[in-house]
Amino acid sequence: MGFLDKLKEKFRKKEYHAVYLSGFKKTQETFGGKLDKLSYKYKGVNDEFLEELTIVLLESDVGIETADLICERLKTLAKDYPVISFDWAMNFVIETMGEIYNETENKEIVYNSNGTTVILIVGVNGSGKTTSIAKLIKYYKNQNKKVAVVAADTFRAGAIEQLDAWAKKLDVHCVKGKENSDPSSVLVDGCRYAKENDIDILLCDTAGRLQNKISLMNELAKMHKVIGREIENAPHNVWLVLDGTTGQNGLSQALIFDEATNLTGIILTKMDGTAKGGIVIAIKHKLKIPVYFIGLGEKMDDLKPFDLESYLYSISMGLKNAK
Repeated sequence: MGFLDKLKEKFRKKEYHAVYLSGFKKTQETFGGKLDKLSYKYKGVNDEFLEELTIVLLESDVGIETADLICERLKTLAKDYPVISFDWAMNFVIETMGEIYNETENKEIVYNSNGTTVILIVGVNGSGKTTSIAKLIKYYKNQNKKVAVVAADTFRAGAIEQLDAWAKKLDVHCVKGKENSDPSSVLVDGCRYAKENDIDILLCDTAGRLQNKISLMNELAKMHKVIGREIENAPHNVWLVLDGTTGQNGLSQALIFDEATNLTGIILTKMDGTAKGGIVIAIKHKLKIPVYFIGLGEKMDDLKPFDLESYLYSISMGLKNAK
């Protein structure tokens, strides 16, 4: 049984399989479909095939470094096994993508066993940050967690009102300050509210300004300091919301935020609206940061925990000639 067949067997038993298939439909058609078309002119793992494979990988936003690594490993395999079928080659490519993702440790989300878990959410405006926080509220409430939010993005017009509106709709408390007030002071208020009201999960929205990296770093460093004074070891998680449709541009954003505040995880949004599903592998390979959640649609329940096996099977669905 090939790697893709094994994936299929596991995928059938997954809880979110239908959402993954629909969410990665565009990537299936481009990545899996274009790989499938290579079968009609496949004459072994030669330079021409590797060049075309690289192009398909780049078009799906795997990134040049990751694409070169996949092709190099396939080329090395071909030296030991001169006759490699297209089926075998494609199974090897998808399996290698999984291996690259898993080459660095997939750290679990940190939860505070002695009180409130503080999750700092960072990201540029337009990435889907506020909507993702709303979906996380729903996710944790579905687990019977007591949730509150902090509107610490005090610099963007309407950000406070937008998050407050979501909080009211989802029946959770929103700690907020005035526009242009010190975001760290709002976070202090949020932490104190969480302790006084036995909140399990405190989701903290922050400003996403990248124009001045020094200011961003100083602001986030201050946030860490004041939160840590209120709740031990807080923030326990720092998650970056990335718009999946931006592809490789999202990586440059991630590098800046990771330098400013040590990121612990990624939330990839709008994956249903892009054919660039390969960005998941590029992020892990280059940043060594795990993807924790993935946005596969506009509904409140369409933000799903990231599952590597479901992802790999979903993006390779267009590969009819390798199954």
